[in-house]
Amino acid sequence: MSDKINLNSLSQIIKDEIDKFDHKIDTASVGQVVSIGDNIATIYGLDEAMYGELIEFPNNTFGIVMNIEEDSLGVAIFEGDAEIKEGDICHRTNRVVSVPVGDALLGRVVNALGQPIDGKGKIDCREERAVELVAPQIMDRQSINAPLETGIKAIDSMIPIGKGQRELIIGDRQTGKTALAIDTIINQKGKNVICVYCSIGQKNSSLAHIVDRLKRTDSLNYTTIVSSGASEACSMQYIAPYAAISMAEHWMYQGKDVLIVFDDLSKHAVAYRTLLLLLRRSPGREAYPGDIFYLHSRLLERSCRLSDDLGGGSITALPIVETLAGDISAYIPTNIISITDGQLFLNTDMFNEGQRPAIDSNLSVSRVGSAAQTKVMKKVSKNLRMALANYREMLDFSRFGSDLDKSTRKVLAHGAVLLETLKQKQYKPYPTSREAVEIFVSQSGILDDVKIENVYPIFKLLYNTIQAQDPSIYETIDKSDTFDQEAQNKVLEFVKSIKVNFQTTERE
Repeated sequence: MSDKINLNSLSQIIKDEIDKFDHKIDTASVGQVVSIGDNIATIYGLDEAMYGELIEFPNNTFGIVMNIEEDSLGVAIFEGDAEIKEGDICHRTNRVVSVPVGDALLGRVVNALGQPIDGKGKIDCREERAVELVAPQIMDRQSINAPLETGIKAIDSMIPIGKGQRELIIGDRQTGKTALAIDTIINQKGKNVICVYCSIGQKNSSLAHIVDRLKRTDSLNYTTIVSSGASEACSMQYIAPYAAISMAEHWMYQGKDVLIVFDDLSKHAVAYRTLLLLLRRSPGREAYPGDIFYLHSRLLERSCRLSDDLGGGSITALPIVETLAGDISAYIPTNIISITDGQLFLNTDMFNEGQRPAIDSNLSVSRVGSAAQTKVMKKVSKNLRMALANYREMLDFSRFGSDLDKSTRKVLAHGAVLLETLKQKQYKPYPTSREAVEIFVSQSGILDDVKIENVYPIFKLLYNTIQAQDPSIYETIDKSDTFDQEAQNKVLEFVKSIKVNFQTTERE
């Protein structure tokens, strides 16, 4: 051929054309899945994605950005990671994870994303709220001075809880932690308190039992249940309590009182630890990530009582934490104890001895104290905690000697009656009036010569007698928060007449 191609000039032409080509691949809003496994996706691209942003995958699957590295993202998938494969394209949504909020959620069971899982159909919520929000500022809050009545004598008398307080329920497994929380929810019936129960890592059978119990006590219609079961992804368990408190905040900012239960935060911490270890985040103490304290502090700080200028609404939080062999000095328990305003410690030995609820008054405390207690309860339970402390001290002392003097026997007899009085059946919360009367009677010493097994029958008969002969005693306590001397004398007369039918004894 006469016209030979100049290879050098041809390569130069190609280089010039490449240099002129100015179109760049858009990696800001589009990414590609590099690897996927254990509900964790590694993404190339999405250069402008934010921490906590919602990422959309094919087949309407979503995840949340949990790791931002130099050339990749770590995204935790909520559901359906089996449908995602390497090479799939994903997109930014430019929004954080949000959940539906509103009155339509009452009486419903939803997952961590606010989707119904109770088989009752779609939930018609017109508003959404981000799951991660800044807690109210100090100047937006007011002091706690209104009681949240639990209906449990041992709590309302010695460890009172106020609206806006964070009271930790802590103890070993199978000691009645969830039962305390459910009883408190049941007791809010007719008290204009909305309840949110957040189940984290629980068995579906346990949740079904709770839902059934709330239905039977007509408590489900003012309660929302947010569930992330043990079989669900760690990302769903991680997001569940934040979703629950966002739902609660909606009502709080409307000026309403809300009670929220987190059951339980030790499983939440384990889910977060698992999630971040899968994301190859460096582990710290006990393999928990370094921000484990911040995990729960930013959650629990969102519960408070708002100032009157903001409507005066409140969120009262009852986080639950499980201990191992009663070790409250473990890492997660001490973290949450330092965040909350007190704790209810459930003692395994007391539980095994038949004391239900097994609340240990020595290790339990409310940092709000009598500021969140009704006047009548404050009056009748004045020396209750001290009397129980004396009883336990004397009980330990009496084990070393058989010959006890009269004053020691008196302390032991009185303490035994007090402990028996504080026993209460599950799912049977008491009105404040009945609590006050029974604690007053036990404190008076009138039952100290009664056999222990007769204390409960006497109180049951006393309740029926007052309801039949003078119900105004209970009505006055409930309406005006007073229990005057005349009413006290009447109650003691009723007890004396009832005692005649029961055998008395000199307590050994």
